[in-house]
Amino acid sequence: MNRGLQIGVSVAAVVGLTALGWAAFRPSEDSGEQARATVAGLQRDEMSDRFARAMEPRAFEFPRDHGPHDEYQTEWWYYTGNLFDASGRHFGYQLTFFRRALVPPDEQAMLADRASAFAFDQVYFAHFAVTDSAANEHVSFEKYSRGAGGLAGAQASPFRVFVEDWSATAARDDGDAAQVRLVAAQDGYAIDLTLANTKPFVFHGDRGLSQKSPNPGNASYYYSMTRMATQGKVTTPRGTFEVAGNSWLDREWSTSALDDDTEGWDWFSLQFDDRREIMFFKLRQKETGGITFAKGTYVDADGRTELIRQDEVMITVLDRWTSPQTGAPYPVRWRLASPRYGLDIEIVARIPDQEMRLTQRYWEGAVTFTGISADGPVAGVGYVEMTGY
Repeated sequence: MNRGLQIGVSVAAVVGLTALGWAAFRPSEDSGEQARATVAGLQRDEMSDRFARAMEPRAFEFPRDHGPHDEYQTEWWYYTGNLFDASGRHFGYQLTFFRRALVPPDEQAMLADRASAFAFDQVYFAHFAVTDSAANEHVSFEKYSRGAGGLAGAQASPFRVFVEDWSATAARDDGDAAQVRLVAAQDGYAIDLTLANTKPFVFHGDRGLSQKSPNPGNASYYYSMTRMATQGKVTTPRGTFEVAGNSWLDREWSTSALDDDTEGWDWFSLQFDDRREIMFFKLRQKETGGITFAKGTYVDADGRTELIRQDEVMITVLDRWTSPQTGAPYPVRWRLASPRYGLDIEIVARIPDQEMRLTQRYWEGAVTFTGISADGPVAGVGYVEMTGY
């Protein structure tokens, strides 16, 4: 099969997933069932050695690095946020764009002269979700399309990434990705939001090289905008709401970032009311469910960062919710403790059912937290993502 020319439903053979990764999934033609989220697309395959890999820290270049990196197999632009209307009604949202290369860079170059405007070697996917806490409702949608013919794509300057009519576009004439407009609509649900970054970029791991195992090359390049002031409109069947709050952008690209024995992950992004943030992820082993690798980043109120090591954070599951549709038993309440920061907080899902029942099934949802730190009481909001359950 010439993967670079394959179109239609076969595009679903490579499906993007989550802030940490991608899933490669070939759906059964006769099952009609959703797949459990896997991590196959972040593990080594027969083409991985023909792509660039994240081996050592690099010098980031902006605006170039806001755009696509086709020499790597996988990439994503991952927006999440917690928003409120004037009455305090809460909405969470997710709008994520994924890129997956169908052929390695040497074949991309050979195919560059194809005559058809619809010929493509990159597939783009997008996931869109809205949580309306007051209505106890979470909905999710997906699109995927070829990166050609104006159907989907990404560019650095002026910044834009899009899949059909869902997009993240520079909100200023100078094309800066630190100020963007997000637009997505499906089946009576929509967002039209303007985001403006308010803190320095955060480079995770070793200057942006985020290891996902001790093995060289099992890593990604990973930076975030951890506090983007957000305002605009959220629409549901119950009306259109003027909202404001904060969003979080994760940017990541890699080739075969995970070890073969990784089953899934739990990822936390927490925004404190005092303008601090924490990102922390843990990867789970297939056979035992134990943690194979975990790291994070602490961001102080002024944007200074510190690496959080695996033994510096303890996460305890306090409650679970089992999906009646898929049977997956997701944690929905946690205790997170870090003696290093005098931190002891309880994190609670805004609503238990924030399962993304798309081509891939995973849990991605808005959370709130309260507790104490070395500086006194703390509270805030965030997002949690869980795969492999």
